[in-house]
Amino acid sequence: MGDISCSNGIANGNGVHGKVFPLNGYRKSCWYEEEIEENLRWSFALNRFMDIILRQLQEARLFTCKTASPSILHTGATQYQDIALLDTKPFGKALVIDGKLQSAETDEFIYHESLVHPALLHHANVLWLHLDLTFTFDSSPRTVFIMGGGEGSTAREILRHRTVEKVIMCDIDEEVVEFCKSYLIVNREAFCDPRLQLIINDARAELESRDEGYDVIIGDLADPIEGGPCYKLYTQSFYEFTVKPRLNNGGIFVTQAGPAGIFSHTEVFSCIYNTLRQVFKYVVPYSAHIPSFADTWGWVMASDSPIALSADELDLRMKQRIKGENRYLDGKTFSSASTLSKAVRNSLDNETHVYTEGTARFIYGHGTSYRNITQG
Repeated sequence: MGDISCSNGIANGNGVHGKVFPLNGYRKSCWYEEEIEENLRWSFALNRFMDIILRQLQEARLFTCKTASPSILHTGATQYQDIALLDTKPFGKALVIDGKLQSAETDEFIYHESLVHPALLHHANVLWLHLDLTFTFDSSPRTVFIMGGGEGSTAREILRHRTVEKVIMCDIDEEVVEFCKSYLIVNREAFCDPRLQLIINDARAELESRDEGYDVIIGDLADPIEGGPCYKLYTQSFYEFTVKPRLNNGGIFVTQAGPAGIFSHTEVFSCIYNTLRQVFKYVVPYSAHIPSFADTWGWVMASDSPIALSADELDLRMKQRIKGENRYLDGKTFSSASTLSKAVRNSLDNETHVYTEGTARFIYGHGTSYRNITQG
């Protein structure tokens, strides 16, 4: 699923995990290739400029390179996932987990602004009536729980909200978190923010062990792939018995929901939407094109309180609540994102599949545990 090939125009099948990177002579091109489905692959060029410079320095014996290729900044394998950080020409630094591109430097803001801000902005301010018949106005949201999010970009966007007082980021894979803290400079400030509490644990176990509630819970989980660590956190039982009880009154849950393109939305997007409809009164699906993903991507918001703000109301709340300007999302953009195409709307309206552990759907690809089983 995620191969690196270096050639003069003919791919020779060198893989990230095979660790084969020929150094005998300059190759004209070096490409990352991801298998999106059985008969469809997506590829883009890696930066080779530094390779040339370093090779010239090595030949002059002025420098010794201990890594196979500067285009591949890091590769590794944790207990849960395979990880790689690549230096790509079109998208800058790109994080790849289990052969799937998770985030790219040039366009990750589209994904993370779309994941975070709609839910936090739709969360209403609370008016409290006290026993002495006085009122107090409580700015919201104040507390946010992130499931996953080890990259740090979701926390970064949340912490731009002036009302937020506490963010819990719970990721199961400590090595991925430390990897991202070391290599993704853009999020270092977020990791140092005193409002952020980092927990290394399974999100289900962590939520079930806590008594406190949260104004917003965000699912920034890896895609549901067979053998991956996260697919059980897309199930009806998890939403109903773990997530929903931890939401405060008026709380909102939002999750990334996989590919949402005209052909790809039936993989998991439609059934995640339908599953949340079984648990929450109000459910809002929306999507945006992510260039580095080579597809439209989907998210789903859910709550037992209405989720309905006009574009102007969203813009006003952005000015009131968010520090700095969004690069992608504003009121009109969200209105457009939540207006799905006729074909996708029809699929979602007619979807009957409910996501359970026994009836799980997966996007194309396999995680580490699946490969360990099949290779063992």
